[in-house]
Amino acid sequence: MTVRHIEFEYLHNFRDLGGYRSTDGRTVIPGALYRSDSLGKLRGADWDRFLALGIRTVIDLRYPWEADAKGRVPEPHRFTYANLSIEHRPYDQAQIDPDIDPWRYLADRFAEVTEDGVEEIRQAIELIADAEPGPTVFHCTSGKDRTGLIAAFVLTLLDVPEEEILADFALTELATERLAADWHTANPGRTMRWPAYGRAPATIMELVLADLRARHGSPTAYLTDHVGITPETVTRLRARLLTP
Repeated sequence: MTVRHIEFEYLHNFRDLGGYRSTDGRTVIPGALYRSDSLGKLRGADWDRFLALGIRTVIDLRYPWEADAKGRVPEPHRFTYANLSIEHRPYDQAQIDPDIDPWRYLADRFAEVTEDGVEEIRQAIELIADAEPGPTVFHCTSGKDRTGLIAAFVLTLLDVPEEEILADFALTELATERLAADWHTANPGRTMRWPAYGRAPATIMELVLADLRARHGSPTAYLTDHVGITPETVTRLRARLLTP
């Protein structure tokens, strides 16, 4: 089984998207595209390990105020760095009402992102397709929702089967305990209302993709017709990330 999580001390959800197979039999190249929780946590041995990966492009999907408060990747001048906030309506997951259906609630927040963040979603995918030679990483705070959405869209454009896209989203569950512990450390004195904080069951992404089918015909049609991802961008993305 492919091991996707790369171990860091302070990062909990840093993963390699390599190894997934497209329907034409090609494979996503290992070490070409990574997804992560906040790179503002990098320091010490973690920073050395990160630099050893040879990453050249960093896409930060957080709000600018989040990056200002929590820190960007260290020494951003080393990289092609872009802050593309795909989410436009902030909400506090720790305060989700425990009596509502959390997976439907989160899928509805994803739906807001897919409508509000069209420009930033397009820019992020185009940057992944057109980045300078070397690996790329994209991240948000926990590497779960905003990061999970961009990962699902890239894998969709690479023609990776949906069951693999759902499985990739759910791998955040391996980091849930540490993500929740980080929240408690960062929020002393606050009470977490939602007991499922940091969870990422495949059901959420399954609902998101079903919503896109209902509204746009398919996730691919959403990306091409609504977001504006061109056939040329898809060709460059596949040439960059798939084995010959």
